[in-house]
Amino acid sequence: MGNLFCCVQVDQSTVAIKERFGKFVEVLEPGCHYLPWFLGHQLAGHLSLRLQQLDVRCETKTKDNVFVNVVASIQYRALANKADDAFYKLSNTRSQIQAYVFDVIRASVPKLNLDAAFEQKNEIAKAVEDELEKLLFVVRAMSAYGYEIVQTLIVDIEPDDHVKRAMNEINAAARMRVAANEKAEAEKILQIKRAEGEAESKYLSGLGIARQRQAIVDGLRDSVLGFSVNVPGTTSKDVMDMVLVTQYFDTMKEIGAASKSSAVFIPHGPGAVRDVASQIRDGLLQGSHQ
Repeated sequence: MGNLFCCVQVDQSTVAIKERFGKFVEVLEPGCHYLPWFLGHQLAGHLSLRLQQLDVRCETKTKDNVFVNVVASIQYRALANKADDAFYKLSNTRSQIQAYVFDVIRASVPKLNLDAAFEQKNEIAKAVEDELEKLLFVVRAMSAYGYEIVQTLIVDIEPDDHVKRAMNEINAAARMRVAANEKAEAEKILQIKRAEGEAESKYLSGLGIARQRQAIVDGLRDSVLGFSVNVPGTTSKDVMDMVLVTQYFDTMKEIGAASKSSAVFIPHGPGAVRDVASQIRDGLLQGSHQ
């Protein structure tokens, strides 16, 4: 119906290319336009001004000679003031933009090692974008064709499956090495703490034994002094002999009361106590003389 009344409609974010007898006349903005077809006027086509995205998969080589597939997303759009150039000068827009981007990616990624490429995706994208801005002939060429590259995004970096497995194995080995070091450090700390605990325990045990022996000595001294005072005519030797006899019978009592005991038998009897006491006394006297 619009053609019958020589009227055409151009949608929003779109421009139309008007020709007369096959020659470009003007770019029609969104809205309703008069198009006298009987005078040779016609629409050659429409051009979208919306932001478009082109996904590019580029195979290139890193600095350490590993081939990777770089998946990039190129966002571009047609320039409204150069819509005629965008419509007429490029026969295959997407493939030609892709060719320019390939050139930049293959010039940027080989400057990085594989690990750095994985860690610096944003930096690669920024480098690609900066390279596009620096390469004036690229920008001028695209502008001359009526298109503008808005942004370049590095979506993914895909190395070969064998390289992926090797990287995973390296990472796993590194983590196992760290875990082994941490485990060894933990065992070292446990051994140190255990040794410190044993040393503290032995120190405290020694203090207890020393205090026990000191208490025994103090008790014996008090017993000897008290016995000497209360029983006239007795000497310290008599008291010590009696104490040893008492200790002897206590020991024999404990050995006989135990059902399962390991005992070393020595000459025993009341007379043997005197011999043991003499031997102890002689040893102490010899030690004091030396």
